[in-house]
Amino acid sequence: MKKKKVKKKIETSDYIKAVKKADRELQLEQFVGWQRITKVHKSKKLYDRKREKKHFSEE
Repeated sequence: MKKKKVKKKIETSDYIKAVKKADRELQLEQFVGWQRITKVHKSKKLYDRKREKKHFSEE
């Protein structure tokens, strides 16, 4: 008897993993060293002591 070939279906989770991995590899090729992927964007409207001190010393 011949064995039937089983076709594997690509699930969305597998697709997302593959895209993320490829994107990360591309990013590492473009930039030297490691880059943060979980960096949080700071709002300019929020109070920041360091930023205020920096502007104070310039004046």
